[in-house]
Amino acid sequence: MAVRTTLGIDIGTSSSKGVLVDGDGVIVATAVRAHDVSRPHSGWVEMDASIWWDEFVDIARELCSAAPEAEVAAVGVSGMGPCVLLADEHDDPVRPAILYGVDTRATAQIERITRELGADEITRVGGSLLTSQSAGPKIAWVAETEPAAWDRARRLFMPASWLARKLTGEYVLDHQSASQSSPLYDIEREAWHAQWWERYAAPLEPPRLGWAGDLAGRVTADAAAETGLAEGTPVTIGTIDAWTEAVSVDAHGSGDLMLMYGTTMFLVATGDETLRTPSMWTTAGAFPGSRNLAGGLSTSGALTAWLKGLTGADYPELLAAAEAAGPGARGLLMLPYFAGERTPIQDPDARGVVAGLTVEHGRGELYRAALEATAFGVRHNVETMRAAGADIRRIVAVGGGTQGQLWLQIVSDVTGLAQQVPETTIGASFGAAYLAAAAIGEAPGSIAAWNPIAATITPHTEHAARYDELYGQYLRLYAGTREVVHELAAAQRLS
Repeated sequence: MAVRTTLGIDIGTSSSKGVLVDGDGVIVATAVRAHDVSRPHSGWVEMDASIWWDEFVDIARELCSAAPEAEVAAVGVSGMGPCVLLADEHDDPVRPAILYGVDTRATAQIERITRELGADEITRVGGSLLTSQSAGPKIAWVAETEPAAWDRARRLFMPASWLARKLTGEYVLDHQSASQSSPLYDIEREAWHAQWWERYAAPLEPPRLGWAGDLAGRVTADAAAETGLAEGTPVTIGTIDAWTEAVSVDAHGSGDLMLMYGTTMFLVATGDETLRTPSMWTTAGAFPGSRNLAGGLSTSGALTAWLKGLTGADYPELLAAAEAAGPGARGLLMLPYFAGERTPIQDPDARGVVAGLTVEHGRGELYRAALEATAFGVRHNVETMRAAGADIRRIVAVGGGTQGQLWLQIVSDVTGLAQQVPETTIGASFGAAYLAAAAIGEAPGSIAAWNPIAATITPHTEHAARYDELYGQYLRLYAGTREVVHELAAAQRLS
């Protein structure tokens, strides 16, 4: 007897993940494909969009083969973002996709467009200042620096919308992703800003807008032949992975903060009001009527992976050594800005700093300092969100990093906040599968029925004083090294 399932696939920074989920929220099968980004120059982070579709096809075929009794009733898509993938009229990419805020190439365009439109007007219309997270300046960068590619460009895609296009033939983008395409989107009108689109994005055709859980269309005959999915299967519009992760753990209600532990760290606070602050990102939510104040660290899991490769140790060894190092890492303090930083400092020229290092320190202290550095970054973001008016009453953790108890505990100890950890933390692919089930009326009213809270991490109050002291030093360390670090970043761009 066939088991009705939904397929959720997410295209992430370091891997693509897929799940088949039945009507009770039970994961029937999973699949992963690892990949790498390209860094052709300092500050550039790109990816060949063919990876997105090829891995979708591989994962879909693997999952369907692993569970031949499963009938895929609907497909949910998700992906990192906001990205800029420009394609011609035949949907052939004109260049590799430019990734989200970790790509910092468009600094000159950010400055120029801000001068032309005015910071206050950009914030009034779009909700946020232009930063390395904004898609608009990256589109302008292509127009100004790669005229041959720009002459061919006709459409704008992000990973989820690219998958929807390949599956259904529909050209559509969700409101949440659009709201991170500043200055091209009007957040209060929930529509493209026609005048600014014409000024900075012509001759691109604006994609039709919808919400993450809306249906983009149905699987075409050509896509069915490639993927093994049945022709006519419904496909959702989808959205950016962090927002799909929030859906996966039921952390998209007013007062919720989703904390995503991944290659980068992402925070999404949800409310009913459009909050504006220069150091965070104001966006539309995944669902109609919701608004978010969001932030992100440019490195978190990427930093721990870097240390793993540098030391040659495996994660269990590093975690054991880090736990033995104790709070404060025996006098080490790190700034985690190894790829610049997004929020709240919005400094693409920030760089990593390790202070207090001696020949007596080892890999355990370095790994502990890296975990604590990301925790200080989370605290900085949470305090900035609250200062802007965010009402944060509940924190839910999600992502691959939640498998490590020590990292979770350090974040709670540094912030003084409890974190709820759900039963399933696989992330955006699970949320995408839920949205697909909801779109065809086959999901419970809340994903909490699929994914209940399994544990709560509470702060160790005995560490509060030490971490308060270190957090103050963390803020001072950035201020004290910023000028020198910016000079080094300028030299790196010339190398």
